[in-house]
Amino acid sequence: MISNKIFKNVILAIAVSFLLSACATQKKMDSQMQGDVYTGTDTVEYLASGVPDRVFFATNESVLTTASRDTLRKQAAWLRKNPKINVVLEGHADERGTREYNLALGERRANSAKDYLMTYGISSNRISVISYGKERPVDSGSNPLAWSKNRRSVTVKAN
Repeated sequence: MISNKIFKNVILAIAVSFLLSACATQKKMDSQMQGDVYTGTDTVEYLASGVPDRVFFATNESVLTTASRDTLRKQAAWLRKNPKINVVLEGHADERGTREYNLALGERRANSAKDYLMTYGISSNRISVISYGKERPVDSGSNPLAWSKNRRSVTVKAN
């Protein structure tokens, strides 16, 4: 009777452990991907303290996500406080698609970010745009997470 009760408790403890570890693993994945857009921060550098330097895009898209707009608002606020600093918006794409397609897509992404910064009062002559297409991946993997990290626009200080 006692050994049966101990056996049931051990089985219950193991089952609960598996359930909790599965929940923790799923939560980690949710913080990395939202649909097909990367939302993690492990590849993000900072333009300034607390101001991320990049925004991410969905596959074949140049439309800004809610998270991207929030990041760009922070960038615009910082740029308004630092009026002598000019920036370059670098557009990037993942490895899929032709070189020409990805260069055009990277340019559309960088221009989306530029247009948004301009709506928050940043002059267009302070912002340059360049597209690298798929030529400068931040993650060289060939999987959905790597592709999502590479679909981005990065704001860097101009020389």
